[in-house]
Amino acid sequence: MKIALDAMGGDYAPVVTVEGAVEAVNEHEDIEVLLVGDEPSIAKELSNKKYPESRISIRHASQVVSMDESPSQALRRKKDSSIKRAVELIRDKVADAVVTAGNSGAAMALALFKLGTAEGVVRPAIATTMPTFKKPFVLIDAGANVDCSPENLLQFALMGDAYCRLMLGRKRPKVALLSIGEEPTKGNELTKEAFKLLKKTDINFIGNIEGKDLFMGNADVVVCDGFIGNIVLKTSEGLAEVILKMLKKEIADVATGKLGYLLMKPAIKNFKKKTDYAEYGGAPLLGINGTCIISHGRSTAKAIRNAIKIAAEFSRKKVYAAISTELKEVYLAEKAFVTG
Repeated sequence: MKIALDAMGGDYAPVVTVEGAVEAVNEHEDIEVLLVGDEPSIAKELSNKKYPESRISIRHASQVVSMDESPSQALRRKKDSSIKRAVELIRDKVADAVVTAGNSGAAMALALFKLGTAEGVVRPAIATTMPTFKKPFVLIDAGANVDCSPENLLQFALMGDAYCRLMLGRKRPKVALLSIGEEPTKGNELTKEAFKLLKKTDINFIGNIEGKDLFMGNADVVVCDGFIGNIVLKTSEGLAEVILKMLKKEIADVATGKLGYLLMKPAIKNFKKKTDYAEYGGAPLLGINGTCIISHGRSTAKAIRNAIKIAAEFSRKKVYAAISTELKEVYLAEKAFVTG
């Protein structure tokens, strides 16, 4: 599988992006990485690395889209940006997937413009996998769409359901709608109308779920708009980091702290692994004609490596095509095909 990596995207690029690419090709013989970005900078990072040279190449791009640029500005002004060139490699069938830790808004806009949406999809959505007390669940949308309609949430639910079955192996995922109460009458107009639409489908819709129950593991897919989803994602990441720091501090403050830490170290290590975003690598942008994995802006080399692995698996299984097919079938069956 050929993965186009936006080598200039992210807070620590190109150092961590190049390192992640090297780790990926060294671990997986079926992966080839096309590093897209400033050739001299990338070549410098590669110069002291050991890797199969036939499976890493550089595609020069002279511009970088910064995190604070609007997607519209990126489209108009950055004609030779690394993320744009990386997406074009999929469009031109040079690469099978794209990975970026850069500006997610620009990545989505370029994916829409260059690749188009899958048949039946009105708005793409970011589906991120999050840990729970029992097993991981899919949160959709995690940041692609700030303002949504009930029909958008319906599509997110259908895409999340298909993704959960195809990638997580859940035969009949439990789909829930994030709201401020379990009752159908709770929430704003968006969630109440979305609830009605979801009840009419044949997916395994279990109703509303409150924030306090998100991480108990009772739902396989949780649906919300991108504004709420991104807050949930970032709050969860911050809370996990704080809990670890607080736990280590409390252990250090007691007299037997060192002994206690040694005894608890395996458990702490496991907790950190389960809650570390780097373990999940990145989140797919569902609903486009191709594979686009969006990683955290603070991604480490480990996160980039895992994102490349996910991109290869996602593309190999042609999840984007399967989602398009299922959406079309569902809407035809329900006579509720959304056209815009």
